[in-house]
Amino acid sequence: MNKRRLLTAVACLCLTVSSVNAQKVDFSKFRNFDKANAALGAPKKGEKRVVFMGNSITIGWIRTHKSYFEQNQFIDRGIGGQTSYQFLLRFREDVINLQPRVVVINYGTNDIAENTGPYDENLTYGNVVSMVELARAHKIKVILTSCLPAGEMHWNKAATNVIQKIRSLNARVKAYAQANKIPYVDYFSAMVTEDGSRMKPELTRDGVHPNGKGYDIMEALVTPVIKKLR
Repeated sequence: MNKRRLLTAVACLCLTVSSVNAQKVDFSKFRNFDKANAALGAPKKGEKRVVFMGNSITIGWIRTHKSYFEQNQFIDRGIGGQTSYQFLLRFREDVINLQPRVVVINYGTNDIAENTGPYDENLTYGNVVSMVELARAHKIKVILTSCLPAGEMHWNKAATNVIQKIRSLNARVKAYAQANKIPYVDYFSAMVTEDGSRMKPELTRDGVHPNGKGYDIMEALVTPVIKKLR
C-alpha cells in the first residue's frame, strides 16, 4: 500500500469512528422531551401555547413553582447545563414543532461558564438571533430575557470576568430586541446586588440559580409580557 492509499484509509477510519461516536453522544439531547412532546400533539382550537426555552434555570423554575406552569398552561423545555448552541440544535423539536403562540428564551449562563467550549460573545449572540429568526419564520412570537446576574460559575471557577460578560451580552441582546421590536424582559436589573457584582443572596440558592423568591420576581416581570402577546 503506497503512502497516499494509507492516508486515505486512515482518514476513512477516522470518519467512521467519528460517525459512530456522534451516534452515541446526543450533544443537544434531541430525545429528552420525545414522550412529552408526542403527548402534547398539535394545539387544540383556540389553544395558545407558550414554551419556555432554556437551561437549568428554566427547568428549575417548573420544579420550584410547578403550579405557575400548570395554572398558566406554560410548557417548560429547559435542560440543565445546556448552552445556546444546544438550544439552537433542538429548537425545532422543542419549540417549532409544538406550534406555540409565544416562546420565552433564556440563554447565556452556560455559554459564559464555558460548558461546551471557550466563550465567544459573537457566537452566543448569533445563536440567539438565529433562534429568533427561526421562530419568526414560523409565526411564533418571541420574548427575549436577560441572562441572570452571577459573580462566578461555581462549577467552573476558571471562567473569568463573569459579571462583565453577562452585562455585555445582555446589553447587546437588549439593543437587538429594541431594534427589532421584540419584547425584552430584564431579570438582571431586578436581581443584581446594589454593588452590581452578583445575584442578591436572598434570591438564589447557589449564586447562579434562583430560589423561590427569585422565581417570584421573574414571574412578576415576564407574565404581563406573555399576556400581551398570547
